[in-house]
Amino acid sequence: MDVDGSRYDPASSAGIYESYYLRANHPALPLAFWLRYTVFSPAGRPRDAVGELWAVVFDGADGPHTSEKVELPIAECSFARDDFAVRVGSATLGPDIARGSTGTIAWDLSFGGGQPPLFLLPQRFYEGGFPKAKSLVPRPLARFMGDLRVGERTIDVDGWRGSQNHNWGSRHTDRYAFGQVAGFDNAPDSFLEVATARLRIGPLWMPPLTPLVLRHRGNEYALNALGRAARARASITPTSWSFTSAPGPVTVTGSFEAEAGSFVHLRYANPPGGFKYCHNTKLARCSVTIDDRGTRETLVSSHGGLLEVLDDDPEPLL
Repeated sequence: MDVDGSRYDPASSAGIYESYYLRANHPALPLAFWLRYTVFSPAGRPRDAVGELWAVVFDGADGPHTSEKVELPIAECSFARDDFAVRVGSATLGPDIARGSTGTIAWDLSFGGGQPPLFLLPQRFYEGGFPKAKSLVPRPLARFMGDLRVGERTIDVDGWRGSQNHNWGSRHTDRYAFGQVAGFDNAPDSFLEVATARLRIGPLWMPPLTPLVLRHRGNEYALNALGRAARARASITPTSWSFTSAPGPVTVTGSFEAEAGSFVHLRYANPPGGFKYCHNTKLARCSVTIDDRGTRETLVSSHGGLLEVLDDDPEPLL
């Protein structure tokens, strides 16, 4: 399937959000960036569609974090349906280059390498109506080069490890925790993507689903079948999350956590109306234990984990 072509149809009134984002961590320091190129079209009002450019630099060493967002009319943006070519104002994103500025934050980056695309969901779900939100990783374990500027400070991005990502949907997941690690401290070529999602149908909450895909030592542990995701267990707080896949020949248990000061608080417009709120960090600690038919191994990341917790709470963490 086409992993990077846009799903946005300017003529459709169905409503959609679609984001292309890049994230990467410094090889040694608690320093990371997250850059997001988004189209947002509210349901029933396609003429009110806008392009959004988000940028966050997470600085756990010198602080503080810097977070910015720019919104532009859709006439000043383009999202190609048959190519990987994204433009929000003068900011551009393609198969190996990202350039742009939100004002205080500016970037001129190239990226390459990595692994084949990773699908958090079974592939048949990417073309249907369920779930309403889709997420995949076209470029896991990408390497980034170039310059990142925050005000008067220039940060040299030299071989930072991260990923290029693509997600879209007709509505945001009602509640979720989402995590990713692009290289562990003791397994730099391993990649994890995992989520715990809760969906609401009318007044009823569905049981949580926890799909998980881990690539490690040449194996892909895709513990994401619908039945297995429903039998997994998870516990979520605003700053931490633990999960265990359903029992099987391979079991994966893990956790993400970060101090409140490691997060930024973001507001996402929802295509059907209203807003969702996301506690977002790229400096989380992560520990994952794989039990593969009785052989156990634990992978750790001291500050390289992506952790997002989305809910309806408009208040930032204190």
